[in-house]
Amino acid sequence: MKHLGFNIGKVKIGSFDFTCCEGCQLQLANRESTLPDFLALIDVRNFREISSERFDDYDIALVEGSVTRSDEIERLKKIRAQAKVLVAFGSCACFGGVNSLKNGIPQEEAVREVYDGKTIETMPSTRIADIVSVDYCIPGCPVSKEEVERILVGMVTRSLVSLPKYPVCVECKQRLNICLFDLGQLCLGPVTRAGCDAVCPTGRTACLGCRGPAEDINFPSFEQLVRDKKLSSSEMREMLGFYNGFADYLEHEKS
Repeated sequence: MKHLGFNIGKVKIGSFDFTCCEGCQLQLANRESTLPDFLALIDVRNFREISSERFDDYDIALVEGSVTRSDEIERLKKIRAQAKVLVAFGSCACFGGVNSLKNGIPQEEAVREVYDGKTIETMPSTRIADIVSVDYCIPGCPVSKEEVERILVGMVTRSLVSLPKYPVCVECKQRLNICLFDLGQLCLGPVTRAGCDAVCPTGRTACLGCRGPAEDINFPSFEQLVRDKKLSSSEMREMLGFYNGFADYLEHEKS
């Protein structure tokens, strides 16, 4: 990670939302047990979910959501110009997220279905890194409160911060869960980056890959597993495209 070079004292943080549900910001705001200690470490300069005060001086910018309008592009560039470090947090910011599902539908059709023919400015859902440089990504839908706090505290204290490299399956086994594949369900746990504590499979809900791909995953082996379990390859591809985190894999498959 780049050298942060913050001044001595509290690090100034601004949090900003683009096209999203703001659920990732609420994850931080709602963590009451650790929120006082967390806020004591930083100086919140702009965070609508926490404070009504607005200041334009901040060291770290947390950006949630994808970009879907031209005015958002200009706003994002201004935020990037001010911030020493820009963190894309949440699947929408990191990958385009659920918003990217609209990219496969003709724009006119999407607007007509949702807005009943009204004139609405929109563009394909675009991840933050496609517009400005991003120093760090924290994926998840929503993000893990513990992970965001750990990483931000690491940044503030100049400690090494990182995301898990292994897949969700590792966390699932640590929790002694029954594998969903053995229950006849498709799950993206074998190829998705860990860090969520396998919250979905633990609740007997398939992992949909909101954290994007783990490092050094073996996609051919995963595809073979799907075939061996006589599960649907088309459903697998639909799941891989849900958060747009596996877009590179799906593009490679087409070529």
